[in-house]
Amino acid sequence: FIYTTAKQDYAKKLLEVLDPKKKLIRRCLSQSDCVCSQGCYWKDLTLLGRDLAKTVALDHTMQGFPAQAANWIPVPQWCGDPQDEELLRLIPVLGRLGQAVGCRDGDREGTG
Repeated sequence: FIYTTAKQDYAKKLLEVLDPKKKLIRRCLSQSDCVCSQGCYWKDLTLLGRDLAKTVALDHTMQGFPAQAANWIPVPQWCGDPQDEELLRLIPVLGRLGQAVGCRDGDREGTG
């Protein structure tokens, strides 16, 4: 998922850059999917319809989703630099998170 506080037109352009073949990103939420409070937009991860215990969000600002601060992984702001490899550096961390969630699921289901 992509979840941005930007307007939908910007989000579409971002998707064209990040996933030009439309094979990686299944859904894009934009400003109209955010909560607006006192003129500020923030992301409500519950709109994803997923278990928040199994959900992380990468963002350059904590203001993006204060209600789900525990789900936040800070990353530097992306400025369009094609040499930016910040997300690649997070692959090991995200892999470990995925394994930890998988172990907990197996334990609950009596298979692990």
